[in-house]
Amino acid sequence: MDILLNLVIGFVTLLHVYFLYFEMFAWETTGRKVFKSFPKALFKPTKSMAANQGLYNGFLAAGLLWTFFITDQYWQSNIRMFFLSCVAIAGIYGAMSVSKKIFFVQALPAIIGILLVLFINY
Repeated sequence: MDILLNLVIGFVTLLHVYFLYFEMFAWETTGRKVFKSFPKALFKPTKSMAANQGLYNGFLAAGLLWTFFITDQYWQSNIRMFFLSCVAIAGIYGAMSVSKKIFFVQALPAIIGILLVLFINY
């Protein structure tokens, strides 16, 4: 079960590194492919806002990555719960405000991670 939890957290971490990349550095190229319903004329004017979002996604990825290096099981579980909860809440909000697809891409993997942390550690 620990391996499964680590795989899920690793997956969520990699997703957020990818989000950082396309929001900060490839908003006008990859962003257009990801957000197909967003008007093409708005990608250039919203580039700095997307970069800001990318930075936040990077913080989430860094927090989840950090949990692989925490040796105290109690603290590791709590920090994982915090960052996975942040990801899940952001994904739920994104699903409600932007696209339902965000729930499945962002929130659901984090929720699975939360359930695994609860099942394994509590």
